[in-house]
Amino acid sequence: MNRYSRIGLFETKTGKRYVRNVIFPTIPPSPNDIYVITTAGDRYDTLALNYYDDSTLWWIIAGANNRNKDSLSVKPGVQMRIPMDKDSIVEEYNKLNANR
Repeated sequence: MNRYSRIGLFETKTGKRYVRNVIFPTIPPSPNDIYVITTAGDRYDTLALNYYDDSTLWWIIAGANNRNKDSLSVKPGVQMRIPMDKDSIVEEYNKLNANR
């Protein structure tokens, strides 16, 4: 899933092109969430690949753990929440960013 596929491309009067900022959904804790302790070499994209079979959904794990501005790498020994309702999170993301 390309999270920018539904975000519009805009152009200024001077010809400069840009993409609007995306809006990410709030991801509240759920009883279905999984909690893992990270190990050396873990990254958000590899965690997403392991749990969602889709590395592009790394932003869900980062957002659930309040780490949207960090790099893809995670420190070892950190407890991470892995939301298991990824489909509803992606659906909410698409609603928030429809026609942007």
